[in-house]
Amino acid sequence: MSRSYRIRIQDFKVALSEEKLDLKVLRELCFSGIPFEGGIRALCWKVLLNYLPLDQMIWDSFLKKQREVYSQFLKEMIIQPGIAKANLGLSREDVTMEDHPLNPNPDSKWNNYFRDNEVLLQIDKDVRRLYPDMAFFQRPTDYPCQLILDPQNDYETLRRRVEQTTLKAQTVDRNRSGVTNVSSPGKALNLYPSNEYEVLPSGCEAHWEVVERILFIYAKLNPGIAYVQGMNEVVGPIYYTFATDPNNEWKEHAEADTFFCFTNLMSENRDMFIKSLDDSQCGITYKMESVYSMLKEKDMDLYMKLQEQNIKPQYFTFRWLTLLLSQEFLLPDVIRIWDTLFSDQDRFDFLILVCCAMLVLIRDQLLAGDFTVNMRLLQDYPISDVHTILAKAKELQGGS
Repeated sequence: MSRSYRIRIQDFKVALSEEKLDLKVLRELCFSGIPFEGGIRALCWKVLLNYLPLDQMIWDSFLKKQREVYSQFLKEMIIQPGIAKANLGLSREDVTMEDHPLNPNPDSKWNNYFRDNEVLLQIDKDVRRLYPDMAFFQRPTDYPCQLILDPQNDYETLRRRVEQTTLKAQTVDRNRSGVTNVSSPGKALNLYPSNEYEVLPSGCEAHWEVVERILFIYAKLNPGIAYVQGMNEVVGPIYYTFATDPNNEWKEHAEADTFFCFTNLMSENRDMFIKSLDDSQCGITYKMESVYSMLKEKDMDLYMKLQEQNIKPQYFTFRWLTLLLSQEFLLPDVIRIWDTLFSDQDRFDFLILVCCAMLVLIRDQLLAGDFTVNMRLLQDYPISDVHTILAKAKELQGGS
């Protein structure tokens, strides 16, 4: 560890030791990257994402309340109609003439349960393949949710709910000799993701299952947006950062803290996930066009080249913007980019600067390439040094 890095860590410790944090000072420090050591990054993200209040004196009571609220969400929302929850004070809900699995009434609890399952299946499909190059999300968490897994509680895990929801079909074929063959197309086509990974022992759960639970609770609490594919890529780095916190007292509550930080981030970013707002000033179309507007201002030649080749911003910036570049770089690099994004007061304006910087940095290749070559460059970005990209974005910001 270099001397300058040790000094930088000390600067963070001093800033975080104040009884009332100075947000401006903290943002300036975080903009150039946040150290992982001592759980500094996880703590700073909680502040920058407006989860932790600036007054440290109320942190204990605030965190206790928030984590109790999240536990209540689990109790209320991860349930299955028809199963007794006597130990939590809930009465048994038997199938009745008024409410049964085939009840078409929109207010039916069974109807809601089946609608939730549709959302859950999509979440499950996405979280199982979260960062497939890393083993982390397939590993068991050190702090499984006892409320769900405790055998004394009559809750089912979301994984079990998915397995029960997915119908396993079989195809029966009889050949000319009269021999009957039974095959499972789902297995051949890998339609049942529950078989993708080794099942963990009873009482354990993988990190991806925690992420699944966070997204399911978010979808239940936000029916207007529910779950949109790609949200898993946004919540993943936040959860990873909190779940690898070297401070076990924070790490134990990574799930609840991630949920609230993700919710706060989505409150700023959610309009880009709502299709009906695509063409509004807060929608994704406007944001994508903003990248080209900035490029036109900063590099007219490159802008004209992309226009001549009819390379529209939605061909590549849609993913860049909605997923906060989480699919363009390796996870450690994504986290470094997010250090800067989260610390900027106008974080999504700075994201547009970063996207513009990414284009400017490969301008020579883009100017020399044809449509096919350039599309390949933009959809598989060639530069992996995120520090260079962030420095260029800062340069563009200063030149505006």
